[in-house]
Amino acid sequence: MNSNGYWFSIITIITVLIVCASNSLPTVLQKQNETELQQQDMKKAESMTVFCGSVNKPAMEEIVKLFESETGIKINMIFGGSGTLLSQIELSRKGEIYLPGSPDYIIIGNRKKLLIEDSDRIIVYLVPAIITPAGNPANIHSLKDMTKPGLRIALGNPETVCLGLYAIEILEKNQLLEEVMKNVVAFGASCSKTANLAAMKNVDAIIGWRIFHYWNKDLMTYVLISPESIPRISYIPVSIPVYTKDKVLSEKFIDFICSSKGKKVYEKLGYLTDKSQALEYAPNASIGGEYKLPDKYFELIKNGIFTR
Repeated sequence: MNSNGYWFSIITIITVLIVCASNSLPTVLQKQNETELQQQDMKKAESMTVFCGSVNKPAMEEIVKLFESETGIKINMIFGGSGTLLSQIELSRKGEIYLPGSPDYIIIGNRKKLLIEDSDRIIVYLVPAIITPAGNPANIHSLKDMTKPGLRIALGNPETVCLGLYAIEILEKNQLLEEVMKNVVAFGASCSKTANLAAMKNVDAIIGWRIFHYWNKDLMTYVLISPESIPRISYIPVSIPVYTKDKVLSEKFIDFICSSKGKKVYEKLGYLTDKSQALEYAPNASIGGEYKLPDKYFELIKNGIFTR
């Protein structure tokens, strides 16, 4: 091979290498970009914030551990009254999940445009009941019994706690609102705090959820309310705040809660996972919807029948 042919071959090889490298460069850069985006997504999804009504607390603490174990995603749980939590979402402008104790607050959240429309799903059902300290020392067996002079009654705060709304609704329907309110000595700031008032014998009875008894059978007894006296049954919904930083992750967590694995946790702890189970306690009751506090309630508060 003469020198001209030799250099021609070298130049040809170099040209081919340059062309190949330039052709592969976009692919390499694309892969690098995809990796960086994936890493950013992982970093973004390292944690999520769940605003959770305290009626869910026993089940959700266990479900969260399972989810964190399977995904490695850290979940920050904030428990409280459903109305208080919705206000926190509004003020903080954050949150991946909103899990109140009744659909009333989903309706309010949608009205205020704080939740992604149609993102809510039903998890389990809740039935109202009278909850007393273990053994029912005050011998309370009906709503009417709660009007006896000298009794100490507690309700969830109806202005911020879903349980309180249902209690006022039940008392109003049965024309016992004013009589029972005369005995009310405390409003609980959440479902769990209201339940604790009965468990710790600070009151003779509360209007709570049937599930409270299963939280601690040694400390609380439940008395069923007559079916015809219950106007409405609640359910625990879950929804996605508009401020979620990762809608896909929010949906993934909701799927996990509603899966057989999540439902088994609720069922094991005594929650009612099927609508037919709940209707056995009040066949003619409506399910879900929204209740607005009556003027009579505010009149009673204003007139000092109960001082918070």
